[in-house]
Amino acid sequence: MRRSELVRLLQRVPEFPDPRADLEQVSTPAEAAATLLATADRWDGLAGRSVLDLGCGTGRLAIGAAALGAAPVAGVEADASAVAVARLAARRAGLDVTFRLGRVGPAGPRAEVVVMNPPFGAQRAHADRPFWEAAFARATRSVYAFSLEASRTFIARQAVERGAQVVEVVPIPWGLPRTFAHHRRARVALDVDLWAIRTDHDDPRPRTP
Repeated sequence: MRRSELVRLLQRVPEFPDPRADLEQVSTPAEAAATLLATADRWDGLAGRSVLDLGCGTGRLAIGAAALGAAPVAGVEADASAVAVARLAARRAGLDVTFRLGRVGPAGPRAEVVVMNPPFGAQRAHADRPFWEAAFARATRSVYAFSLEASRTFIARQAVERGAQVVEVVPIPWGLPRTFAHHRRARVALDVDLWAIRTDHDDPRPRTP
């Protein structure tokens, strides 16, 4: 699938119907989501790999992974309305993705590849930490995730403590549109990183096509 086709597919996935500030429900920009998925495909080759999207929201990353051939693909999300939107979006795209309602935690089914856009902690300090703990516990091969640049030290330390290997950290253009009542500006530029982390001990070099 060409990148332009992937972006168009991701743009068709709806936003949160009623975004909650306490859960930091901000949709992943389609371009950023496509970059994360392309990075995962470059390092691991997503076709035929199991993928788990933690805090999947309306399903943008999970649906994109399925479109690139990942299987099985699952998403976990605490908001029932977002899960309903995700299920409908996957069905309309003709893609097989299982979306489960529940809190993100370290216990639960594992997958080769974990993808996620966790809360950045803007509303509640350290809101991202349960997601990173779950990602390291449940990814048998790799984690691909977004975070604020300010979290670099924390994430790098978590990786070292778990014997994981950071293979790539890339700054990602990220414009946050006005989403919640307390937002004053139409759009705010955020300093966001894309992380690629190996949780196994295989050769971390990118896959050769």
